[in-house]
Amino acid sequence: MTDTVAPDRGARKIGFVALTALVMGSMLGAGILSLPQNMAATSGAGAVVIAWGITLFGMLMLALVFQNLSNRQPDIEGGVYGYARAGFGDFMGFNSAWGYWMSGWVGNVSLFVVMFSALAGFKPFALFADGNNWQSILASSVLLWLLTWTVMRGVHEAAFVNILTTIARILPLILFVIVVILAFQVKTFTTDFWGNVKLGSVLDQVKGSMLVTVWVYIGIEGATVYSTRAQKKSDIGRATIVGFLLTSVLLVAVSVLSLGIMSQPELAGLKNPSAAGVLQHVVGPWGAGLINACLVIAVGGELLAWTMLPAEIPYLGARDGVFPKLFGKVNRHQSPVNALWLTNGLIQVMLLVTLYSSAGYLALLSLATSMVLIPYLLCGGYAWLVALRGTGYPAGDAARKRDMLIGVLATGYCVWLIYAAGLKYLFLSMILYTPGIAFYWWAKWERGEKPFKGFELALALFMAVLGLVACVMVAQGRISLN
Repeated sequence: MTDTVAPDRGARKIGFVALTALVMGSMLGAGILSLPQNMAATSGAGAVVIAWGITLFGMLMLALVFQNLSNRQPDIEGGVYGYARAGFGDFMGFNSAWGYWMSGWVGNVSLFVVMFSALAGFKPFALFADGNNWQSILASSVLLWLLTWTVMRGVHEAAFVNILTTIARILPLILFVIVVILAFQVKTFTTDFWGNVKLGSVLDQVKGSMLVTVWVYIGIEGATVYSTRAQKKSDIGRATIVGFLLTSVLLVAVSVLSLGIMSQPELAGLKNPSAAGVLQHVVGPWGAGLINACLVIAVGGELLAWTMLPAEIPYLGARDGVFPKLFGKVNRHQSPVNALWLTNGLIQVMLLVTLYSSAGYLALLSLATSMVLIPYLLCGGYAWLVALRGTGYPAGDAARKRDMLIGVLATGYCVWLIYAAGLKYLFLSMILYTPGIAFYWWAKWERGEKPFKGFELALALFMAVLGLVACVMVAQGRISLN
C-alpha cells in the first residue's frame, strides 16, 4: 500500500558524512577508472591538462553555486529542479527535472555496460565480453531490480550502504595513484605533448575531452537533491564542497599521471576500465585484476547512488505539481515507489536497446552528459539572479558581488559545455526532452491549471520541432548514438 506522506514525517534524516558520501559516491565510479582511455581517445597530454584546468574552474564555480544557493535559499528543495523552478517558472523547472532524470537513467545504462565489461576480465566471467551482449544484459537486469528493492527498503538505509561502498572504492584508487607516481616517466608524458595530426587542433582536442571530464562530475549536486532529507541544511553546502575537493584530487591524478605511464596511442587503445591496463603495465596482471575488482565495487556503489537520485527528482516534481501525481506515491519506508518503478523500467528498456544498437560506454555517457547541461545552466543562471536581486542577503552584504560573479562564471561554463558537446548531442538530447512536454501538460491538466504561460508555449513548440528534426536525422542515418 502506498501513500503520499512527505519524507520528512517520521523518515530518518541523512547526516553530513552520508551526504558527502552521496556526492562522492555518485562521482567516483566507472568514470574515474575509464578516464585514461576516454581522455587519450581524443587528446594529447597538453590538451588533457587544459581540459582539466577549464573543468576544475567551471565545476568549482558550480559547486560554489550549489553551496551559495543552499545557504541563501534554504527553503528551496530538490536541487537542480527546485532552483530552476524558483528562478524561471514551472515549465523550466520541469525541464530541469526531466533532463536530470533522463541523464540519470541513461547514465546508469552506461554503468551497467562498463561494469560487466570489467567482470569479463576475470576468466569465469569472460562470457560478458564488452558488457553489452545478451549475457551482460540479463545479469544487468537482475542487478537493476536488486538495487531497486534495496532503495525501496528506505533511502536512509541505502545511503548507509553507499558510505561503505564509497570507502571501499577510494582505497584502491589511492593505491593506484601511489603506484603510478612512482612509475611516472617525464619523457613518456612530454612525447607528442600537444597530440598528433590525427587528433586535430588543440581546441578540438580540448572540446573532445570536455564531455568526459564533465561526466565524472555529474552528481556534484547530489547533496542538494536530498535537501528534504538532510539532518541540517548547513550540511548540504559543506558536503558539496568537501565531496568536490576530495573527488577532484583523485580524478586529475588518475587521468594525468596515466599519460606518464603509457603513450597517448597506447592509452587510447586500451579496453575500459582502462586504469586496469595502466596498472597492469606497471605491476603485471594482478594490477588489472585489482582495478577490475575495484570497478565492480565502485559501479555497484555508483549505481546505488544513481538509483536513489533520479527517482527523487520526479517525486519532488509531482509533489509540486509539475510531474503527474503518480510519481508522488511513497511506500511505508518513504521511498518514491512509482518513480522508482518507472525510472528503472526505462533503464531496463534502454538495456535492451544497447543489445541491438551495440551502443558503448563512451556514447552513452556523452548522451547522459548532454542531458544534464541544461539543468546545470539553469542553476547557474538562478544563482546569478539571486545575487542580483539580493534575495537572502542582508543589506550591504559584500558577498553579493562575489556570488554574482560566481553565478555568471558558472553560467558561462555551461554555455561553453553545450558548444563543446556539439550539435549532434544537442539534437539527440532534444529527442529525449520532447516527450516530457506531454508529461508536463498531463501534470497541469490533472490539477486544472493552464499548462503554459507567456513564452513557455513558444519554447515548447521550438523544442518539439528540434526533437522532430532530430528524429528525421536519425532515421536518415545522419546522426546516431554510436
